[in-house]
Amino acid sequence: MSEIIAITGATGFAGRHTATELLARGHRLRALVRDPAKADLPEAVETVTGDLADAAALARLVDGAEAVIHLAGALTALKREAYFRVNEQGTQALATAAETAKVRRFVHISSLAAREPQLSAYAASKRAGEDAITARMAALNAIIIRPPAVYGPGDRGTLPLIAELTRPVAVIPGRREARFSLIHVHDLARLIAMALTEGGQGLHEVSDGKPGGYGWPELVETGSAFSGRPVIPMFLPRPVPATVAWFAELWAWRKGKPGMVNRGKIAELYHADWVARPGGLALPDPIPFAAGFAETVTWYRNAGWLPQVHSTDTRTASSRTSQ
Repeated sequence: MSEIIAITGATGFAGRHTATELLARGHRLRALVRDPAKADLPEAVETVTGDLADAAALARLVDGAEAVIHLAGALTALKREAYFRVNEQGTQALATAAETAKVRRFVHISSLAAREPQLSAYAASKRAGEDAITARMAALNAIIIRPPAVYGPGDRGTLPLIAELTRPVAVIPGRREARFSLIHVHDLARLIAMALTEGGQGLHEVSDGKPGGYGWPELVETGSAFSGRPVIPMFLPRPVPATVAWFAELWAWRKGKPGMVNRGKIAELYHADWVARPGGLALPDPIPFAAGFAETVTWYRNAGWLPQVHSTDTRTASSRTSQ
């Protein structure tokens, strides 16, 4: 019988893809979830009810586990301390539980944002979470993975960007000269599975392997090729989305529920360099953005998240990307 892998964040976008990949490889999974009835995970996944603040639940999660994959994290919060409560203190608590249980491998999924902790509370909290693992690197036999922007079928986080690249005029909240790495969620799931046995200890920045990352002109060209018509980029001056973010934060405070748009996120969007540094874990056959874009847009349209193509645009995704 295969050994147990404990996983947090399995109900999230990347977590679901990772769980699917691990099950396909024959692993047994035990997932930490807040509400098993709403988790909607495959029946083969054992669940433990609780969260990162529940020491007893964490102990049950890692009991007898061979490895831990830590994907859970706070992407949004109303207060700075709320980011740190999950991304730093939650990570610290899980690491303590894993070390006590003598887990043999700890795979920590961070974010490329952690490279620039001065930009936002989210970035700072992700760096703090990395530091918590680095302090126990040898004891946990730990590897830290920093993904760049992750996209793919089922993701609502990158939906606005993907949607803009399908329109005649793409409104872009970012710098014209910016460069960045990308990774398809399926590739991230494969890299996480690899990290269970490969990569040694330490920090790895991962991507789809494109040297130097991407620039906006390349993404716009991909959108144009897919749509069969020009996509014209319109770059917003930073004060425009920054003002929108300020009002969005006020509204979030009024509702008592954080949103994805905030001033920290705008600072991240206008940072010029999000290119993953080479030398980390890498796949021999990563999904290039043109193919991943076509697959993702097609999924969005089939799911009703984006409008279906007009009758004048009847080519399939595969025929578009072959041009």
